Amino acid sequence: MKLILLGPPGAGKGTQAKMLTECFDIPQIATGDILRGAVQAGTALGLQAKGYMDAGALVPDQVVIGIVRERLQQADCRKGFILDGFPRTVAQADALQGNLATLGRQLDRVVSLTVDADALVERLTGRRTCRVCGRGYHATFDPPHVAGRCDACGGELFQRDDDQEATIRKRLTVYGEQTAPLIDYYRAAGLLAELDGMVPIPVVHRQVLAALQAE
Repeated sequence: MKLILLGPPGAGKGTQAKMLTECFDIPQIATGDILRGAVQAGTALGLQAKGYMDAGALVPDQVVIGIVRERLQQADCRKGFILDGFPRTVAQADALQGNLATLGRQLDRVVSLTVDADALVERLTGRRTCRVCGRGYHATFDPPHVAGRCDACGGELFQRDDDQEATIRKRLTVYGEQTAPLIDYYRAAGLLAELDGMVPIPVVHRQVLAALQAE
């Protein structure tokens, strides 16, 4: 099973990816994780990426594409993979298609999770994280027993800077401008399944499984 998960920040891609890795025994490939992995491994592309990351700049397409290509050639991807956070643009999608063709592989499905923008803001602005152990909570959907304190260790809960409403609105705008065109791209390729990401997590998961089984 070789698939891509699309959706704006907070749509639940990461949650569904983790559930799918258990179903199919294939790796979740998240762009941020593989960038950090390449940097830690000290690969040539990883060192290039590190220079941009240390400067607080976006890692260029050609570097990200190269790192993804390296990752797809690792042994645990032989049975398939779940791409989460890549591709982000049509240019990256074109490059991915070329890389897969070189490897003699092709995508099986692209799943796009659709969630209302205001619901995404509510989801993300409500997130809280423990300063001590890193455990996550949600002010509305998964609050701690004692307000502002972690159930596990008693540490202080805080809101990350990237969970502030203004930042989230900006991220959603960027997604709409750069990544949403991928929906048309993969629809034209006959690979797209658009699913309602507003329903409960188990329902989304069932919808994803059904989409993967459909021809």
